[in-house]
Amino acid sequence: MANIQYYDVILKPVITEKSMAAMTEKNYTFMVHPDANKTMIKEAVEKMFAGTKVARVNTMNLRGKPRRRGMTVGKTAAAKKAIVQLTEDSADIEIFEGL
Repeated sequence: MANIQYYDVILKPVITEKSMAAMTEKNYTFMVHPDANKTMIKEAVEKMFAGTKVARVNTMNLRGKPRRRGMTVGKTAAAKKAIVQLTEDSADIEIFEGL
């Protein structure tokens, strides 16, 4: 396994209607490094966002979708997504404020 630092684990937040609706229950969705496990994701969220306490982490591996451009056939890149649920007494994540 690669030596992944906590700031390399979370790549970007996922901003969709479904993820925005889940924020009312303190569920936040992130695209994460493909080699990161649930423990790494939990530590990264708690270190990067002050005052947050993670209750649980759900992860899913997304396969690359097949795409065509004329006669050329290929696939998009595979990715990994994590849904992080914070505890009730935890502070909210500020990057999602005002969206």
